[in-house]
Amino acid sequence: MLVASASCAAAQSSDWQKTWDETLAAARQEGKVVVAGPPDAQVRQALPAAFKARFGVTLEYLSARSTDSASKLRAERAAGIYTVDAALAGIQTMATVLYREKMLDSLKPALILPEVVDGSKWKKGELWFADPEKQYVLRLFNTVNRAFTINTREVKPDELRSVRDLLDPKWKGKISFMDPTISGTGSNQAAQLYAQLGDDFIKQLFIDQKTMISRDRRQLTDGLARGTYPISFGAEDGELQRLRKEGLPVVAMYSLENMRPSVSGGDQVALFNHAPHPNAAKIFVNWIASREGNEIFGKALGMVPTRNDTDESGFLPQIIPRAGIDYFDPYDWEFTVTTKEQVRLRMKELLSKPRP
Repeated sequence: MLVASASCAAAQSSDWQKTWDETLAAARQEGKVVVAGPPDAQVRQALPAAFKARFGVTLEYLSARSTDSASKLRAERAAGIYTVDAALAGIQTMATVLYREKMLDSLKPALILPEVVDGSKWKKGELWFADPEKQYVLRLFNTVNRAFTINTREVKPDELRSVRDLLDPKWKGKISFMDPTISGTGSNQAAQLYAQLGDDFIKQLFIDQKTMISRDRRQLTDGLARGTYPISFGAEDGELQRLRKEGLPVVAMYSLENMRPSVSGGDQVALFNHAPHPNAAKIFVNWIASREGNEIFGKALGMVPTRNDTDESGFLPQIIPRAGIDYFDPYDWEFTVTTKEQVRLRMKELLSKPRP
């Protein structure tokens, strides 16, 4: 029995290695993989360089907000054009566009590396597939969300103990927010505020406080750094880390009265069907879910990986989820396709009216 067991293990090892070697050889023949991902500067620099160094295959990185990428893909596919192999996108774009419109291929069968398919390498004891079939959308991160970020030259942390302190008239015209009418960070945060505090709070925050709305995370980050908008929902994580190291007094606010702490799933990974570089796409999704890829991506984004074997020493302790805390998860699939979508439409209605 021991001999048979050892033979079986050896055969399995040989099978995955053979499949991997053949896939990698084919990927090198294809020459590149095309990935649509977030516009964060650190990500678009780190991933292509690391992937090319590791496999000798070019990673063509399409840097854009998920909603913009989804609109472009929809138009291309309507014309029978298929240009992108894989997506790194937020849950709302994944669930309500890419998955719903059947743009995705099953990801699970494409995972080859033992370190990726081994459930013991993941904090949940298994791969964290977000979609109902547990096949298409793989969650790579689980990070405690900052509620917002402040510039302490203009705002002192003890001035904002409760989330309702944001409604103080002295902060009128001093708050910025990622656009909550489109899929992404802004709609996630607005949905949480709406679910926990209600419609009246949302109207006071966005209308009465004259909150500045932007679709450009860099604009939010610049406004925070300059003190023009010293309270910011949605400033760029990686850029904030760099600014802190340079001495800029920006502080993330995590725990507030009247607001349950939440977690973020960040950008998740999926495979497109009709991929123009199918073998390179398989190499990419295996790599981004491996220890090396997950760690590089996580550090670039400032997000905590869902793997349990990555180096977390560079993360602030506040952003690593702790056992025993009931976190609000706006990246939950059911919440995304029901409540979050309803709130996004409500925000669109609210913000379409002229603000006094």
